Amino acid sequence: MQAERGTNRIEHAVDPNELDSSASLDTVLAAWNTATNRLQKTHETLRCEVERLTNELEKKNRQLQQKERLADLGQMAAHIAHEIHNNMMPVTLYTSLLRRRFSSDGDSLSIVTKIESGLKATRSTVQDLLHFTVEREPDMNTFSLRSVVHEVFDSLAPQLNAQNVEVEVDVPAEMHISADQDMLRRAILNLTLNALDVMPEGGQLVATGVADTHSVELEIADSGPGMSSDTCSHALEPFFTTKGSGTGLGLAIVDRIMRAHGGNVLLNACPEGGLAVTLRVPQVHAMEKAA
Repeated sequence: MQAERGTNRIEHAVDPNELDSSASLDTVLAAWNTATNRLQKTHETLRCEVERLTNELEKKNRQLQQKERLADLGQMAAHIAHEIHNNMMPVTLYTSLLRRRFSSDGDSLSIVTKIESGLKATRSTVQDLLHFTVEREPDMNTFSLRSVVHEVFDSLAPQLNAQNVEVEVDVPAEMHISADQDMLRRAILNLTLNALDVMPEGGQLVATGVADTHSVELEIADSGPGMSSDTCSHALEPFFTTKGSGTGLGLAIVDRIMRAHGGNVLLNACPEGGLAVTLRVPQVHAMEKAA
C-alpha cells in the first residue's frame, strides 16, 4: 500500500496535463505582452503621424492665408502704382522744364537735381510694385547669357564707376539660355542694384555662368558685408528688408521670376565675405526644341 501511495504521488507530481496547461498559459501571456507592445508602438507611430500631419496642415493653412493676403495686397498695390505712375509723368515733365529754365542758376539746379533724385527713387518703387503684382507667363527665347549680363552692367556703368566697383564677367560667350529675356534682365538688374546698395565705398561684383544639359546657373557675387543665415532665410519674402529705405521687393521679384521659369534662387555667404546669389533656370524648353 505504501509503495502504491508513493507511486501515486510521483505520478501526480509529473501530470502531463498540468504541464500542458502551464505551457499554454505562458504562451498566452507572452502573446498578450507581444500584442500589447505592438499596439503601444502602433499607437506611438499613429500619434507621431497625426502630429506631423497636423503641423503640415497648419503650415499649409498659414501659407494659404499669406497668399490670400498677398493677392489682396497685390491688387491694391497695382492700383496705387498705376495711379502714382500716371501722376508722376506731368511732374517729371515740369521738372525737365525747370532744369532748362534754371540752366544758368547753380543753386536752383541743385534743388531741381534733388527733386529729380526723389522722383527717380519713387519711379523705382513704382516699378518694383508693378513687376511684383503683374503675373505673366515667360515669353521663352534662346539667347546669349553673357550679352544680357553685359547689357545690364553697361547700363549701370556710371554708378559702378562712381562707387568704384570692379566688375568681372565669367560667362562663356557660347553659353546660351532659354528664358524670357526681359524677365531675366530684370532679375539680373535687381541683383546688381542690391549689390551696389551694400558696396557704397567700392568693392567687386562677379557674374559667373555654368551650364549642363538640364539647367543654366548664373551667380552674382559681391564683396559687401553679406547676410546672416537668419536674414538669408527671409530675404526672398515680399517686403522683407534690412535697409532703411526700399520696398523689400527686389529679391522677391527675382524669386517670382525664377519660379515662373520653373527655377529657383539660392543665397550663400561667400567664404571671403559678401553674398552670392545664384539664379537656376531649367532648360526644359531648350531640350524639347533640340528633341
